[in-house]
Formats: sequence, structure tokens, C-alpha cells
Amino acid sequence: MFALPEVRSAVLALFFFATAVPADLLGAPWPLVGPLYATCYLAGGWEPARSGLRALRQRTLDVDLLMIVAAVGAAAIGQQLDGALLIVIFASSGALEAVMTARTRASITGLLDLAPQTARRLTDGAEEVVRTSDLMIGDEVVVRPGEKIPADGIVSEGVTEVDASSLTGEPLPVRRAQGDPVLAGTSNGTGTVRVLVDRDPADTVMAGIAEQVQRAAETKSRRQLFVERVEQRYSVVVVLATLALLVGPLLFGADLRGTLLRAMTFMIVASPCAVVLATMPPLLAAVAVAGRRGVLLKDAGVVEALAEVDAVALDKTGTVTRGRPEVLAVEPFDGRSADQLLALAAAVENGSEHVLGRAVVAEARCRGLRLPEVRDFIALPGEGVRAEVGGVTVSVGRPTAALGQVAEAERKGHTAVVVRVDDEQVGVLVLADEIRAGAADTITALRSTVATPVLLTGDAEAPARLVGAHIGVDEVRAGLLPADKAAVVEALERGGRRVLAVGDGINDAPLLATAHVGLAVGDGAGTLSMEAADGVMLRDPLGPLAPLIGLARRAQRIARANLAVAAAVIVALVTWDLVGTLPLAVGVAGHELSTVLVCLNGLRLLLSPPWAAQSHEPGNLDQKRRSAMTGTP
Repeated sequence: MFALPEVRSAVLALFFFATAVPADLLGAPWPLVGPLYATCYLAGGWEPARSGLRALRQRTLDVDLLMIVAAVGAAAIGQQLDGALLIVIFASSGALEAVMTARTRASITGLLDLAPQTARRLTDGAEEVVRTSDLMIGDEVVVRPGEKIPADGIVSEGVTEVDASSLTGEPLPVRRAQGDPVLAGTSNGTGTVRVLVDRDPADTVMAGIAEQVQRAAETKSRRQLFVERVEQRYSVVVVLATLALLVGPLLFGADLRGTLLRAMTFMIVASPCAVVLATMPPLLAAVAVAGRRGVLLKDAGVVEALAEVDAVALDKTGTVTRGRPEVLAVEPFDGRSADQLLALAAAVENGSEHVLGRAVVAEARCRGLRLPEVRDFIALPGEGVRAEVGGVTVSVGRPTAALGQVAEAERKGHTAVVVRVDDEQVGVLVLADEIRAGAADTITALRSTVATPVLLTGDAEAPARLVGAHIGVDEVRAGLLPADKAAVVEALERGGRRVLAVGDGINDAPLLATAHVGLAVGDGAGTLSMEAADGVMLRDPLGPLAPLIGLARRAQRIARANLAVAAAVIVALVTWDLVGTLPLAVGVAGHELSTVLVCLNGLRLLLSPPWAAQSHEPGNLDQKRRSAMTGTP
């Protein structure tokens, strides 16, 4: 705490104030008391005065300068004690604000210290202790019971329970087995596991959270920018009103000391310190809380935008569903075997980032198929992929003509893609995806928070409708290209709605960029979609949505309440000073305490309880296929 310069200044000012006041009240000679008061003024007012003068050189009137001028004015008319009291309370208020801001950032950036400094890396079957920063993607590390996981990765061997409460807010340990993801800084439970590192240590979830909070701390919300614009004009009005209160009565023969004291008191109580600090603490605290729950927001302005959301648009694949479809059937038309057709399709899809393409490649590798070489690969967003294979053009994509196999697959809620060779349909691949656990509960929560979401997908109508019916969404828009999804959002916003869009993959970048707020799903989102989005959801892409909107609205309410309290205190104190006799000490105390109050009120969001956590345990292949065939999760 004493590392903060604001705290050191406040302590020094308080020390010399506590020394000067008793000496003054006991009648000590001025050569002794004067230097004590002067040192108090310098200790608590030097930095605010420098800051105010720098702002003045840039033609900006800083409220810090108003406080210093008022304190010096009080001293000039013999009110050294009252002026020193102003300096001490003003410095103490600044120190409290600095401490609370530092704690807000430390609550998230401190996560970087959770990761261990060393890790046990497996090299040729033997363990070697290395620095965590030296780990690379593809390394395998051993984590024993009670140790912290050194890097983000996938469990490659073993079963354990992982306590992620310090990072994700999940209150209970979560079972993790082979194939499950784990995060750096979380605590391993009772089992020894091997973890395959899949993310650079400098790019872990914790590092991302810290970076996002730092970015948020350096940005300002729309309301904050508006308040600061008003503050500049308001501060000029305060100075002019203070001069009027000083010069006017003196022209009519008023007492100099009493008139100057009233004017200085007015300058203090009318200064908008509390108004300036009313907005950012709750918004920044909301960013911090969301980060701890696995949602990284780019800046404080996103919190304001989330509070205005009254409609939600959800991409289907990878958002509502798990985004890991599997091949259920391979049906060739032209005499090829199923494996030959699958190998041909997988060779073309090998260059695709789409989840359906990855599923086709995964199935081919699972069967041990050899993939032929391809040339001139082209991805056609919303349509499929195409490449040259062995002198012919092979494409894999959405059906363009009626096929019995396609109709049957869609009737069951599956997705069918057609394989073409030189524009001739040679087979169909049938795939199915699994609906995320808790999706229906999320839709119910969203319906009570904002409105029933709209489901957007490039899939066919029948499977999309089945997914919508299962989770409780009536409005389903199917067969959409990326531009079509963005057009749906544009139409909603033209109708006066404020849309929150959630999606994954490069093809959802237009959707996320068009929406009032766009959130990318961290598991599958490409760089382009993350850049287009206002935030990234690192965990469950559905469960946090309703709590996140609720958090943003709560932050908005606190900001509004802070503004109302700050304005009410200013009005009350200014009225008292103008129509009565407001003691300078009371004015100083009221002004500074209101500043501290609004700051503390905003930061109480940091005490928000954890969001309800849902455990999404991956099922085995047979379970997933049975789920897909029956249309149940």
C-alpha cells in the first residue's frame, strides 16, 4: 500500500497536520506552527498542484487545482487549520481511490502469480524441471496431487479433480480426464495427470484476463467521456461563480475575510470530484468480475452496451451445440467405397477451419485412411470448400439439389454435406452435433432477462428447427450465409433492438461486428472473429449470458445511483453555503466523503457471488451418436 505515492503523500500530510493543530491550539509561536502547516500543504498538495498546472497548460481546468486554490485561499485569510484540513482530507481521499483502483486491478492481474514458476516436463520419458516460461506448445508435463497446473493444455493421461475457483469462479472441483482441458494456475486434486501443453505460456487464459482488464482500465465509457466533457465546462462555471461570490459582495462593502471564506467554501463543495468518479469504478469492477468468470470484455464501454441489450442472436454450431460434430454415415453414389469417399472428402477438408470439415478429417484419421494430395484449396464461406485432387475438382459443401439421403438426414435432425467431383454429386456425408448441456436452462434465463433469442445457422431448416425446439427457441433462421446472419441483426437493430450476438469461427465475424455487442466463443473462434467481437467467452458460451447481462445492468444502476448521490450532495452543500453559513470543515468533509462513497459503492461489485457453474462432461462416441440419432443431448 505504501508503494503508492498517493498513500505516502496522504500519510505525510496527516502527520504534519496532527503535529501542527495541537501546537496551534496550545498557542505555540508562529515560527514553529507556520512551518508545520506549510509542510502539511506541500506534502498533500504538491502533486495535485503539479497535475492541475499541467492540465491548465493544456487548457484544461482540473478539479485538483480548484482544491489547492481553495486551500491556499483559506490560508491567506488566516484559516490555516481549515485549509490544512482540506489538504489532508483531499489527499486521504485520493489515497483511498488509488488503493481501491490498485486492488481492482490486482484482483485480476494477480492471477498471473497463480501459475507455478517451474514445471516437470517429460523429455524422452524422463522428468526435467524447467521454467514455466520455457514450455512450448506440444510439451507434456506431469502434475502431481496438490500442485498447480503450469500451462493451459489437455489432459493426456490420468484422472483427477481440478479446483478452478480462483480463476473461473466454479465453487466445486471439476473432474478432468483424458481429453479434457485444464487451465494454468488451477489446482490439481487427488490424481497425478499428464498435461499436453496447447497454448503458449505467454498467451494463457490468465494472461488474457490481465491484458483485458488493463485495456479496460485505460479506456473510458461513453458516460465517462460525457461526464468529463461536462466537467470541463462545469469547472469553468464554478470558477466564474466563485469570482462572482467574491467580487460582488466586496463591491457592496462586505467583509473581506467572511466573503473570501464563503467563496472558497463554494469552490470546494461545488467541485465535481464525486461526479467524475461515479461511473468508472462500477464499470471497471464489472469487467474484472466478468474476467474472473471466464468472459473477457475489451473495455468498459462494452459493459454499458451489454446493459442496453434487449435481444440475443445465437449462432447454432459451436455455440448452442458443442461444435464437435461427428460423422454418422458415409453414403457413396458412384461405386466408390465409403472409405474412398471419406478419404476424398477429408483431403479437401484438411485445409478448412470449419467444424464440419474438422469432423470429416477426424473420422478419416480415426479409420486410418491415407489422404491424397490436394492443390488450389479454396474456402467458400457458407457454401463449403473446393480443391484439385488427382486432376479433378472436388468440392464438399451444402446440398444444392433435392436428394433422398439428404432429406432423410435432415428429418432426423442431422446435417448432410454433399461430395462433388467435377460438379457431379458422388456421395453424402451425414453428421450430427450435440446440444450443449444446460442450453434449455440458459434460454429460459435469457427469456426472463431480455427476450427469447433468435437462432441463426447456415444449416438446413429441419435440423435447425429440431435444435430450436429442444432448447425452447421458436424463432429459427436457417440456411443463412455469413452476410445473411449480419442482415438479420441489422434488421433487428433498425427496429430499435439492441442485439447481443454470440458466435464462433471466421464465418461469424460479420455477425459479431454488426451486433450492438458481439461475443466470440473462445474454444473455436478464429483471430478474425475475436477481433470483430467485443469480448471472448473462454468457457461455456451459454451459461454466463444471462448473468453477464444482469451484471452489466447492475453496474449501470450503480453508476446512475452514484451520479444521483454525487449531484445531490453538491446541490445540498452549495445551497447551504449560499443561503446560510456552511463551515469550511463541514463542506470539506461532505465533499470528500461523497467522493469516497461513490467509489466504494462502485467497487462493491467485486464482491459479486460466483455465477452458477455447469459441468459439461464429455460423453463417449457411442453416447454422442445415440444422442444425435434420437435428437436428445
